[in-house]
Amino acid sequence: MISRYEDVSRAFRDPVFTTENYDWQIAPVHGRTILQLSGREHAVRRALVAPAFRGHELETRFRPVIERNARELIDRFRERGTADLVTEFARRFPINVIVDMLGLDRDNHDRFQKWYTAMIAYLGNLSQDEDVAAAGLRTRDELAAHVIPIIRHRRENLGEDLLSALCRAEIDGTRMSDEEIKAFVSLLLAAGGETTDKAVASLFRNLLDNPDQLAAVRADRTLIDRAFAETLRHSPPVHMIMRQVAEDVPVTGGTIPAGSTVICLIGAANRDPHQFTDPDTFTLFRDDLPTGTAFSAAANHVAFALGRHFCVGALLARTEIEVATNQLLDALPDLRLAEESPVDEGVFTRGPASLRISFTPA
Repeated sequence: MISRYEDVSRAFRDPVFTTENYDWQIAPVHGRTILQLSGREHAVRRALVAPAFRGHELETRFRPVIERNARELIDRFRERGTADLVTEFARRFPINVIVDMLGLDRDNHDRFQKWYTAMIAYLGNLSQDEDVAAAGLRTRDELAAHVIPIIRHRRENLGEDLLSALCRAEIDGTRMSDEEIKAFVSLLLAAGGETTDKAVASLFRNLLDNPDQLAAVRADRTLIDRAFAETLRHSPPVHMIMRQVAEDVPVTGGTIPAGSTVICLIGAANRDPHQFTDPDTFTLFRDDLPTGTAFSAAANHVAFALGRHFCVGALLARTEIEVATNQLLDALPDLRLAEESPVDEGVFTRGPASLRISFTPA
């Protein structure tokens, strides 16, 4: 287990820290994904999927999808005067976005929400609860039975959606198989859903705990990037990522034997006082967290990992946070906590399980 910023950042950059642990950690529920790949195979597969999550594709094709889903969820509670921002917005928002980006039937939002919940429970099942494990494996089969026929049909009927983009993508004659696309969809639901879910909840909890900073963001929306970057540092959605070392590796405090599984403590690294001043304090205005690089592989926090496995969906998450924050602040002008500020819950991923808010009905 490593916790210092220097060691964790090295684990994400140095290829001696491999991702072979994912063969037993996530493959049983997702299949073989780009997380397990290395070298040219990883570079090619990543290049096949990355264009959909940045630049022109993200802004022109998928931002409207993100905006529509945020608006629809907010409309369900904006006239009520109270809501749970986690259960009524944060938990549903990214999954609905992913389903719509893929061009799947919107009537299946609830079904995909159920699958997402089961996959996350499986991945965090440290107690090895047999029912949780069985539900995760059942979800793997149900998702494959649902998605693979759609992938095969989409190959013959390409559109402008993400699934069509994955079917169409080709580099040097290499294309993704049906199984590879299904595995990526499964990974996207879990990784893209859980991180944005927790990030939205934590960002608003942090701002509500600091009313002066909430007022600053409300007045100057360019500060949303700072609020998101600082949330990623102070309250990262993912607190642990594993690696497996290919040889003996010296780190602070000793040597990790070859073949060992290494737990990289992201939450601890992001609060290392050797890296960040006053690390336990949430503040938008710190000068040791450059916002310009906070959503790239050059970031100096480790919430998105670093190096070759830096989160491919980082810019999608940034866009989702920007849209969600703007729309919530616009719709709820006097947003405030309805009860005591919640604590974070979870081990691998952490965030508020509930965030009760009050506001003047629209």
